[in-house]
Amino acid sequence: MRRVSKLVHVERLAGLGAALALAVAPLAASAVPLAGQAAPDFSLPAPDHKTVKLAALKGHAVYVNFFASWCGPCNVEAPSILQLREKYAPEGLEIVGVDELDAPGQGEAFQKKYHDPFAFVAVDDSGTVGRTYGAIGLPVHVFINRRGIVTTYRQGEMEPAQIEAAIKDALK
Repeated sequence: MRRVSKLVHVERLAGLGAALALAVAPLAASAVPLAGQAAPDFSLPAPDHKTVKLAALKGHAVYVNFFASWCGPCNVEAPSILQLREKYAPEGLEIVGVDELDAPGQGEAFQKKYHDPFAFVAVDDSGTVGRTYGAIGLPVHVFINRRGIVTTYRQGEMEPAQIEAAIKDALK
């Protein structure tokens, strides 16, 4: 009997969590920067105690990747992101990895594990910037042109060819 009551309790909690996610999703979705809109500015600390400011990258095409060390798809994408960074950095591409709600030091460890796929790593330990960008799950990909306008926004895993096409669009 006790096992059944625990199961019912877990099912109720799961149902409550799903209801909460559905209630919050429209709020997060309304914050999503759409293609053609200015990218919301942010300023976040970096593991090296400097600050990563999106506004400082204006004039460059920017790919902002919201990730976490525990995110499976983020780990799958990292090697491709590194290859694309190496290929398109000479054309003015900057890649910012925003370590979203991760344990301290994990963004830096991720960067090292994958041989620096991001030109900059910023730490969003409160999730504030992630919420601004509608990051209700990871990864989130935001491609911004040289004028600071979002060209592509995508939640969820992307194939390398999709990332490359979005980079090319941002570089135009």
